[in-house]
Amino acid sequence: MKKKKWTLFDYVNTLIMLLVLLITLYPFIYVVSVSLSDSSYILQNKITFYPRGINLKAYKMIFESPKIPKAYLNTIIYTVVGTTINVFLTAITAYPLAKKDLVGKKIWMTMIIITMFFSGGIIPSFIIVQRLGMIDTIWAIVIPNAIWTYELIITKSFYESLPNSLYESAVIDGASEFRILFQIFIPLSKASLASITLFYVMGHWNSFFIPMIYLNDMKKYPLQIILRDMLIFDTARRSESLGEYAALTPEALKNATIVVSILPILALYPFMQKYFVKGVMLGSIKG
Repeated sequence: MKKKKWTLFDYVNTLIMLLVLLITLYPFIYVVSVSLSDSSYILQNKITFYPRGINLKAYKMIFESPKIPKAYLNTIIYTVVGTTINVFLTAITAYPLAKKDLVGKKIWMTMIIITMFFSGGIIPSFIIVQRLGMIDTIWAIVIPNAIWTYELIITKSFYESLPNSLYESAVIDGASEFRILFQIFIPLSKASLASITLFYVMGHWNSFFIPMIYLNDMKKYPLQIILRDMLIFDTARRSESLGEYAALTPEALKNATIVVSILPILALYPFMQKYFVKGVMLGSIKG
């Protein structure tokens, strides 16, 4: 096959894409470089695209400190439990909303969509969570946001795209609604469920505002709150566990913590990217 001859547009387009790639990757490259560099180079602002004077003390301190590994474990627990609840409730809630003969379907969908633009507010939400006795527990993190409207719409749209003949055949064979949902609709909706799972995982992993409101015990803080404290108040540098790391610059520790916190998402995203894109497109076409 003959190779396509590049036009001026192809060269300009490639150059623009390379510039966008560089702009996108540079912040991450810089963070990794600072986290691995020697303190003297960091203080002199000599770090650009690569680390200078390799120094792993920041990472060593992170994994030796009792605060950060505990926060890391808390984040994993909140993410796993929260995402499991999210996906399960979204999958079963979207099923009746996808049925054409649902009584008051437009009313239900209008009420659900309204929640995307209006909410009860922080104080009413806090009072409800407090009266339910969920303050300072994992349930305060995962229950108030059990279903996200956008993800519910994505799942509902995918259910509606499935052939109606599948449902009719199952009904004729005597299958119950629960059996139709769990043995037909959900197995056929793996792509949709994978896309919303990625949304939920990213949301829980990056969440810090909700835990900051509902959690009082520092031992239950997720990683993002600890990272926020390090970036704003530099609490890690004032901790008693510094010892031999007294010469370690705050910038190295902060950037190392950032790298450690985003590694799981970076490892997960390449495998889920196609589902992520498909979910975004599905949600944009149907509503």
